[in-house]
Amino acid sequence: MISSAKVTPLVNNPDRLERRLKEIPTEPGVYLMRDGSDRILYIGKSKKLRSRVRSYFRNTQPLSPRIAMMVRQVAEIEFIVTDTEAEALALEANLVKQHQPYFNVLLKDDKKYPYICITWSEDYPRIFITRKRNLRKEKDRYYGPYVDVGLLRSTLHLLKQIFPQRQRPRPLFKDRPCLNYDIGRCPGVCQQLVSPQEYRQMVQKMAMVFQGRTGELIDILSKNMEQAAESLNFELAAKIRDQIKGLNALSADQKVALPDDTVSRDAIALSADAHHACIQLFQIRAGRLVGRLGFFAEVPSGGIELGAILQRVLEDHYQTVDAVEIPSEILVQHELTDTELLAEWLSERKGRKVTIIVPQRQTKAELIEMVERNAKYELERTQKFADRNSQAMQDLAAILDLPDLPHRIEGYDISHIQGANPVASQVVFINGTPAKQHYRHYKIKNPTVTIGHSDDFASLAEVIRRRFRKYKDVGAGLTDTISPQTDNLTKPALSNHQGNPDVGAGLTDTISPQTDNLTKPALPNHQGNPDVGAGLTDTISSQTDNLTKPALPNHQGNPDVGAGLTDTISPQTDNLTKPALSREQKISNDFPDLIMIDGGKGQLSAVVAVLQDMNLLDKVRVVSLAKQREEIFLPGESFPLPTDAEQPGVQLLRRLRDEAHRFAVSFHRQQRSDTLRRSRLDEISGLGFARQKQLLAHFRSIDYIREASVQQLAEVPGIGSRLAEDIYTYFHP
Repeated sequence: MISSAKVTPLVNNPDRLERRLKEIPTEPGVYLMRDGSDRILYIGKSKKLRSRVRSYFRNTQPLSPRIAMMVRQVAEIEFIVTDTEAEALALEANLVKQHQPYFNVLLKDDKKYPYICITWSEDYPRIFITRKRNLRKEKDRYYGPYVDVGLLRSTLHLLKQIFPQRQRPRPLFKDRPCLNYDIGRCPGVCQQLVSPQEYRQMVQKMAMVFQGRTGELIDILSKNMEQAAESLNFELAAKIRDQIKGLNALSADQKVALPDDTVSRDAIALSADAHHACIQLFQIRAGRLVGRLGFFAEVPSGGIELGAILQRVLEDHYQTVDAVEIPSEILVQHELTDTELLAEWLSERKGRKVTIIVPQRQTKAELIEMVERNAKYELERTQKFADRNSQAMQDLAAILDLPDLPHRIEGYDISHIQGANPVASQVVFINGTPAKQHYRHYKIKNPTVTIGHSDDFASLAEVIRRRFRKYKDVGAGLTDTISPQTDNLTKPALSNHQGNPDVGAGLTDTISPQTDNLTKPALPNHQGNPDVGAGLTDTISSQTDNLTKPALPNHQGNPDVGAGLTDTISPQTDNLTKPALSREQKISNDFPDLIMIDGGKGQLSAVVAVLQDMNLLDKVRVVSLAKQREEIFLPGESFPLPTDAEQPGVQLLRRLRDEAHRFAVSFHRQQRSDTLRRSRLDEISGLGFARQKQLLAHFRSIDYIREASVQQLAEVPGIGSRLAEDIYTYFHP
């Protein structure tokens, strides 16, 4: 095997280091530090690249232990020159998000804090609360993340009462607005009774509240009210008066008031432990707290400067806000790593000077202390939640006698009304926390399940079979052993798994030949084959004496080989012990550690029969949780386990069961509503939604369509003679 030699770190080659530093210009830009394996260690920016990079290698300047460890690994320095410091800051943020360097501060994508989204990319913008920040549409605007979810919902609810908004994603009626228009809750967007320009102006007023400009909005509305009164338009003046009254009530709910009400400022502080940092940012406008945002950051091993965390959060936050939202003053808990650059960039964006200070006394220092105290409480709350989940998983592992903690637990439930619209849900908990990106819905396809005839046992069996069909006959961790006993063996490719969708994730390809003179070819069969799951194990063991193990280049740079795929070449003996999947391999794919069925012994028996038929029963643990007494049943056991309904492990299963029930019921309601709204015209092949609207607009009702002749149907625009024949035949079979 020929391996490429690693490049010597620059600190061990002073001449090369000095030459490289002289090549770096003194202009603004971004620098990338790489190690001997060409991995990016750190990405930074500076107004003067050469001075900043040289500062890392000065013996007279002390470095933190984390930075010193990074400098010892730097083998190459790249740079990108930009025209301005602002461009350098924006470029650095994009590169950090793309490459995720180990020594940079990485903000954690925390799903529990919601955002407010305004879809400016649409003619009639929508405003709603979301926990997913999708930046694919540049015009859409996100505000947050907000810590106080209850206050956020009440604020949005009150704003929708003050300013009329579109209430439905689709029109309720085709030719007239709904009741929301009549009571003044909607301006009639569905019938375009308001122009896009007027509607966007109304949404902009709501956006000013989330920008912290409520006082400015009240001043604007007060002037409009006076103008309306002078023009004797008292109805409009009264409407604006009510809006001002609602905004004043909204401002009265704020809990913090400062004596200086002339300066807009943000205050940021954090609280950190050995692994995580919780950051709080208070937005204060006109002396009142108008927003409280929360962020999480990972703290790498070896620690990190607290000022670097605050710098990263501020850069990330202010890149996504409008210029009017940038305050004139920013109070920070610790000195930032590059205060001057950030202040200049913010001043350039805002169009006026922005100052960043570390307050030491009086009111501003007390404000920072309050922000730090809130960050500490939030960090403690997060730690308690994580500790509770860990305790629950340990208790559940003890109850079920599991060899390891159940990091991935799946729950299943069935929902229907006497067999009508039967559906099933699959919910997933990872490390005791709902992982909604892995939730799945199932429509029951069993023909025996019809209205008036339900069969939960058969429905659960169908869902489990569909969920685990890709593992059928292979199974998690199953080892296919091929043991030819020859002296000179040339191993063919493993073609059996090509194009086989049933080869599941979590299998390991282990080649264990023991031969005298063995030339091992590469394993080309996994290249470009997306059907070979992560970690697949096909064991080929030939029994010979001397073995030279070559490298396995086949998976390098191949994105089609699943995460966690292990091709192991290890000589074995005659008696081969099949290796089990490690915990890391299981986590890397979607194979569960535990399956929970909502129900009793009957539901459990139906699922066990399916898993046994698929040769998977000994690969995954399955239990059921009965609702009446919160009893846990195991396969083959007549009596439930002796547990307490309030112990942590049982509570974890109860939360999983309740979430599966909620998810199934919500999907069932959606299917039932779709069924009630479905028209008989949907059953006619070739008649889409647009042509249905044309038919109903022409004939006004399905009864008139039924009575129409072929010629009358063909007169409708978009309905040809052939489709008219099909429509007539449907109503007159």
